[in-house]
Amino acid sequence: MGKEKSGGDFRYSVGESKVPWHAVGEFYNGKDAVEIVKFILPDSGMDGYDAALAKVTAGIKDLAAVSGTATKLTLGKKVAEAEAISCEYFGAKYACFLDNWTGGMEIAYKLAGIGPGDEIIMPAITFIATMAYPLSVGAKIVFADIDPETINMDPADVARKITPRTKMIVPVHLGGYPVDMAPLMELAAKHDLIVMEDAAHGMGGAYKGKKLGAIGHFGGFSLHEVKNINALGEGGILLSNEDWAGPQFAGGRFLGLDFTRKIKDWLYDISPLTDRFGKPQVALNHSATEIQALGMILQMQRLDEIIAIRRKAAEYMNSVLSQEPGILVEKADTADTYGTHHLYLLRIDPEIVGGNIQQLSAKLAAKGLTNITHFGPMYRFKIMQDLGYNADEIAATCPNTEKMFYNSYTHLPLYPLTREQLEYQARAVVEAVREMKAGK
Repeated sequence: MGKEKSGGDFRYSVGESKVPWHAVGEFYNGKDAVEIVKFILPDSGMDGYDAALAKVTAGIKDLAAVSGTATKLTLGKKVAEAEAISCEYFGAKYACFLDNWTGGMEIAYKLAGIGPGDEIIMPAITFIATMAYPLSVGAKIVFADIDPETINMDPADVARKITPRTKMIVPVHLGGYPVDMAPLMELAAKHDLIVMEDAAHGMGGAYKGKKLGAIGHFGGFSLHEVKNINALGEGGILLSNEDWAGPQFAGGRFLGLDFTRKIKDWLYDISPLTDRFGKPQVALNHSATEIQALGMILQMQRLDEIIAIRRKAAEYMNSVLSQEPGILVEKADTADTYGTHHLYLLRIDPEIVGGNIQQLSAKLAAKGLTNITHFGPMYRFKIMQDLGYNADEIAATCPNTEKMFYNSYTHLPLYPLTREQLEYQARAVVEAVREMKAGK
């Protein structure tokens, strides 16, 4: 019996061994690979699919006969490559590829030392993931009102709502349009606060020459299937330039496993995360797979091209919609801001149009246009009421949120639409608005 090198991970890294213990308990084979290809490239109903699939199946069978096997499926070389690419592209010192962005935010909140009674300021319009961890540990969410032009956090309202208990500011680059970060970073420096950019929609965007996600103390992105690029359905990236935080990312991602230390007769130690106040924090498991990382790497190669296509589509929508009084088009990119155009922000002036966004949304749906207002005011959800938040009192402090969400804005898709689809979308919006003006 010859010696075989183990392809295992840290748990079974035994070097050369006559009986290796691989990390992968059951290898994937050629038949599995065919099914994976069929999943990613499903039958379109076009003639020739079955014949083409038969050729691919035969080719994979031949390849499997002479190939090796993937002996590392999680937290391996592809994950490391995805992190290296992220550091270079975003201009960050540290990057962590993990299962999803919610997990990335959890790690950042823990390193920031967020606990019971601490206040975190975030926009009233965002996704539940932004505030999930703080709520789970008894922190208080303070909702900042939005800028009516971008639906992003209003820095002036943030300044009004800082108290001695404030610990973090969490701007959200909604739809991929950059938040005005300069005044927020100034407030953070003045009050010794941590800034975490929730750039779930903002991968590839920029503000004043810096990539979104790498401006605050923490930042990161979602690679969920609906985003501009994805990691085969799920994934996330956490970034930082802070030396007190970045070296702890790996431990934060995988239960605090510490290979720089070992307990007696074992391979490693379990160390806590140390937050910025020096207190221990328990790490959970947010491991990511090699295939997720590969998915991100492949799509990252065309991220700039993807954004350029979306940007061109947004410019076309602006050029058409701006001709109709009462339609307030999406704010265009400037010398200081470069959005990702994850969503197209459609706004109306209800007085000029003769109705609110709820009526317009119904008309657009009737014309076959999918439109979804991102997102509901966070303080309106049942979980907030059950945790003691008073929705009406909070709403009174967020007048723009109430006005804009219920009356003035929705979002349209900016996928790589065909020219025909894009033109129909713009035309349908104009027609719907004109119908409202005519009282139809």
